[in-house]
Amino acid sequence: MKKLILTTLFILLYSINSYADNSRFIDFTKVLNTSKPGADAQNKLKERFESESKKFITIEKSIRKEESEIISQKKTLPAEEYKKKVQALRKKVTQTQKNKKISFNKLSKSRSDARKALLKELEPIIQRYMEKNNIKMVLNKQSVILGDTNLEITNQIIVIVNKEVSSIKLN
Repeated sequence: MKKLILTTLFILLYSINSYADNSRFIDFTKVLNTSKPGADAQNKLKERFESESKKFITIEKSIRKEESEIISQKKTLPAEEYKKKVQALRKKVTQTQKNKKISFNKLSKSRSDARKALLKELEPIIQRYMEKNNIKMVLNKQSVILGDTNLEITNQIIVIVNKEVSSIKLN
């Protein structure tokens, strides 16, 4: 019985150790942010965000100006006309907030889609790298508590991605 337990324990430890020898880890966040296609996508999305932000800042300034004009006319306008202008302004504010939310949700979806597209492109690249270098398992760096830096393959994958993936299509 002792022999069986010792043999089983030995085999189990050996198999765990053999997987540890053939496993590597990768920092997907770094690949997504620093690879050429990932960085290009990030820059395009940042430009879109800044453009949309400027557009809505301009609209909000216009609404504030209109609001101050309406307030200044409060004493000179008839109550009914003043009420109509306030209601129209409120509708305009509500519509602007709605459009802003839609716009930023679209940007968020574009970012998520770009991330998924790059990860989809990464999968076969990592698979080939694993086969070429006899690696049995690749882990996400975020899941690794502690590991030898020699086991990290992030930079090698970034080099391959930069060669093989020209860009990511954004919606």
